[in-house]
Amino acid sequence: MGFSFLVCLREGVEMALIVAILLGYLRTIGQKQHFKSIWMGVGVAAAICIAIGVALEIASHEMDKRIVEAFEGFAMIFAVIVLTGMALWMKKQSRTIGSELRAQVDAALGKGSVTALVLLAATSVGREGLETVLFLFAGSTTSSGTSYILGGVLGFAVAAAIGAVIYAGSTRFPMKLFFQVSGIVVIVIAAGMLATSVVKLYEAAIITNLGSRPWDTESFISMTSGLGKFLSTLVGYDSAPSTLQIGLYWTYLVGALSAFLFLPLGKPPARPAVAAVPENTTLATER
Repeated sequence: MGFSFLVCLREGVEMALIVAILLGYLRTIGQKQHFKSIWMGVGVAAAICIAIGVALEIASHEMDKRIVEAFEGFAMIFAVIVLTGMALWMKKQSRTIGSELRAQVDAALGKGSVTALVLLAATSVGREGLETVLFLFAGSTTSSGTSYILGGVLGFAVAAAIGAVIYAGSTRFPMKLFFQVSGIVVIVIAAGMLATSVVKLYEAAIITNLGSRPWDTESFISMTSGLGKFLSTLVGYDSAPSTLQIGLYWTYLVGALSAFLFLPLGKPPARPAVAAVPENTTLATER
């Protein structure tokens, strides 16, 4: 439950931030009649992401056990790559994401296209939604059931509430601090996921040797206990980790955290000049 809650909270806040910026800007320029286009885009993104998630789940159940282990192992590695890249991207874009989205709204309104606004919302939200699907699918290999689903629902609910606060114009929510802390949490979770991925590949006979096991804490925190299962899902805990798992975990964790915490943000890009949109502009319905 904790894993799915944290993932959906973190990714959900990014989605809520995007939607709040889009709706807030339309409200500011007197274009509230186009709110429905934004919500249509959000709906399209949600439908596509849910379909991908269902397809991944069905595919994993239809495969041979060894193929499933390999599929899950590679899915974990892919999720780690995508999520690490997006954590770094979000840190870099956090200062300019509002101005960039507003510029894209101006461009869509300038074209007089309903489709352009729908696609803007769909692609912006869908990018975060795809991250969520990959992370949740990879995490479901070590945790599943009602509590896993409930954690995700609660995470999205809290994210939606935060989005409503942002849309209302509150400056009290520490957005920069939230993304800084949650980015670190995502990287820690990803490190555990990467370490677990090689176990899946070993069980699929793709990796033939994981190395020795320097210690065993099974008597202290059992893998079958509630705490052991929670730590396994959240940070990739293994009571008897192999040297390959340990090496991958710490190499990735130190490297990714160093990049996230110390990588220069770079100069924010200049906002492109766009024509002002008259307050009474109405989008033409495309056929």
